[in-house]
Amino acid sequence: MTAHKPGDPTTLNRLYGRSQGKPLRAGQQALVDTLLPQISPPAEGPISSRRLFGDERPLHFEIGFGGGEHMAYRADLLPDHGFLGAEPFVNGVAQALVHVRDGNLANVRIHHGDALEVLRRVPDGGLTMLYLLHPDPWPKAKHAKRRMMNDGPVQMIADKLKPGGEFRFGTDHPVYLRHALMVMRRFTDEFEWVADSRASWQQRPSGWPETRYEHKARTVYGHEVWYFRFRRR
Repeated sequence: MTAHKPGDPTTLNRLYGRSQGKPLRAGQQALVDTLLPQISPPAEGPISSRRLFGDERPLHFEIGFGGGEHMAYRADLLPDHGFLGAEPFVNGVAQALVHVRDGNLANVRIHHGDALEVLRRVPDGGLTMLYLLHPDPWPKAKHAKRRMMNDGPVQMIADKLKPGGEFRFGTDHPVYLRHALMVMRRFTDEFEWVADSRASWQQRPSGWPETRYEHKARTVYGHEVWYFRFRRR
């Protein structure tokens, strides 16, 4: 791949998005104050399965987990795997903490902040799976450089996934869909698109739960939703 220099419009140095919505309820704030510090990744240094969980279990990373429904489902499904999620929106973090508490999910770690800051600290080849589900589409052309699906971040995703690891991407926005597929065409040396028919990307794969955002996009706005799986070569 071509190296991308700082300032290159395809290089993303940080993620953009709101950090606060409605005021948290007292119970949510209590979880942010007490549970979040217990399950946050270290503030400095490499981030690995051993450092997070004390062993070499497979490590999954979700970028922008929303309310945490997908992450909690996967963590409950795979209790011997480790899950790390990053989300800048504190209301989403609070919702995810409720899932962690109610599900007694000891295999989840949560970073309240920029996912790229965490991803940079994961050793190359340290991830088994990475999820990017319904990212902010930034539909205006002038904001295209803010999209997570750009050459710089995708190259980082490729670097952090182990051979055979999987990158899952989902969107309900046609502009973002076209942009993302255009980007992924430049990474055929790094990724194999796991698809054998149209149903592979038009129907939700097994083990990929519907999030509240996806349900709203489909039922309230009537959007079509697309699901993509890319395997690291």
